[in-house]
Amino acid sequence: MSTSPQSRPDAAPRAGRTPVQLAALAVGAVFLLVGILGFVPGITTDVDQLTFAGHHSGAMLLGIFHVSILHNVVHLAFGVAGLLLSRTFVQARLYLLVSAVIYAVLGVYGVVIHQESGANFVPVNTADNWLHFGLAALMLALGLILGKGGAELTTRRSTGIVE
Repeated sequence: MSTSPQSRPDAAPRAGRTPVQLAALAVGAVFLLVGILGFVPGITTDVDQLTFAGHHSGAMLLGIFHVSILHNVVHLAFGVAGLLLSRTFVQARLYLLVSAVIYAVLGVYGVVIHQESGANFVPVNTADNWLHFGLAALMLALGLILGKGGAELTTRRSTGIVE
């Protein structure tokens, strides 16, 4: 009788991540990078005009996206969350789905408020709004499509049952 390496008791456990975990890791890494780049002169124009919050911040990431210290910190927080929550299937899927909802709400918020008002505390501009809607759609798709059947696969891997 032949046994596969995974079914041997002395075999090392397979270190691997499900596709949804890899997606959460990648999304988190991108958010972390964007959060850092929001403070880098040259990549962010007019860094000297960066304010903590509000529409008066004159800094623009890539010369397109309105940013502030608060906006960059939010990106950093989403990045760290993605990295941490990518450790399990359930947390990774939840990260993508909850983040999708948050970014969809942020997109709607950006469309509803007047960009020159005090309500624009993040701050956001039209490019940010489109990006937020795109990110929401992407994260929702990743969470739903890659999240199918992954819990069963994760359970089989963690219990050592290989079919």
